[in-house]
Amino acid sequence: MKNLLVLLSVAALLSACAASKRSIGGRDLQQLKIYMTGSFNSAAQASRDSNYFDITLHMYPIWPNREGHWLYVEQTVTANPAKPYRQRIYKLEQQDDQTFVSHVYTIKGEKGYVNAWQTPEKFENLGIDSIELKSGCEVVLKKMGGTFSGATGDRSCPSELRGASYATSKVTVYPDKIVSWDQGFSSDGKQVWGATQGGYEFLKVKNYSSPSQDE
Repeated sequence: MKNLLVLLSVAALLSACAASKRSIGGRDLQQLKIYMTGSFNSAAQASRDSNYFDITLHMYPIWPNREGHWLYVEQTVTANPAKPYRQRIYKLEQQDDQTFVSHVYTIKGEKGYVNAWQTPEKFENLGIDSIELKSGCEVVLKKMGGTFSGATGDRSCPSELRGASYATSKVTVYPDKIVSWDQGFSSDGKQVWGATQGGYEFLKVKNYSSPSQDE
C-alpha cells in the first residue's frame, strides 16, 4: 500500500508538471507566440484589391515576469498610426497537444497606451484589475503542420458595433503572416461590418523577441 501511494504521488506530480508546461511554456506554445509577435501590415493585399484597406497590426510581448504569455495588440489604419481603432491584450494558453487559446482582454484607459508597443515596459504599471476579459471572444486554434488555425464560437462573442449583435473571427497564423477575418452580424445573421470576400492578409514586416518564461 505504501508503494502504491508513492507511485500515485509521483504520477500526480508528473501530471501537474506536464500541465504547467503546457500552460506556461510548451515548445508549440512558444512557437505560436513567436509567429504572432511583431509588426504586420496588409499593404500588399490592399494594393491589389481595393476591397481591403492598408492596415497595420502590432503584437508585442508584455509582462515577462507574470505567469502566462501576454501580448499587447494594436491595429490602425496605416496612414493614421496615432489613432488605433483596436487595442487589446491577448493571453495565449495551450489546452492539449494540438489546441491553443487566445483569450482577449480590453484595457481600461486604453488611450494612455497608444503606441505602447514601442515601449512594452509601460505595461508593468497596468494591473490585472485594469483589463477585462471579453468572454466568448477567445479564438481556439489547432496546430496544423507549421500553422495554427481556428476561430471564435459561431455566436459566442457579443458586439454592438454598427448595429451588430455578435462578431466572429477566423484566424490562421503562419510563420511570416496572419490571415484574420473579423465580421459582425445582426441578430438575424445579416453581416453588418467586416470584410466580405475573405480575411485580411497581414504580412510580417518586423520581428521582435523577448526572453521567454522558460529561460
